[in-house]
Amino acid sequence: MAQYLLKLYITGQTSRSQQAIHNLYRTCQEVLDGRYELTIIDVLEHPELAETDKILATPTLIKTAPLPLRRIIGDLSDTAKVLRGLDLQISHTNHFPKGLPYNE
Repeated sequence: MAQYLLKLYITGQTSRSQQAIHNLYRTCQEVLDGRYELTIIDVLEHPELAETDKILATPTLIKTAPLPLRRIIGDLSDTAKVLRGLDLQISHTNHFPKGLPYNE
């Protein structure tokens, strides 16, 4: 199984940033089962990294591995969109019990 390399760009400690972090950790723990490495980058502290990755909005999630590279912009609350962005095709109902957001 492939190891996922993810970078999440956020802007400070805003509620939107915190929500994106929470949503991403939840999705990764449920679906990737430890097969991921996540780096959280605050653009206020590391603007040079944001410029290198051409970040125009935050939060932005970048999947660098496995290829192809993918970008997802937003608070990552749309689990189906995040799974598509990570190129994961799973039975969503097997991983997310009722009550958790699912917007497809």
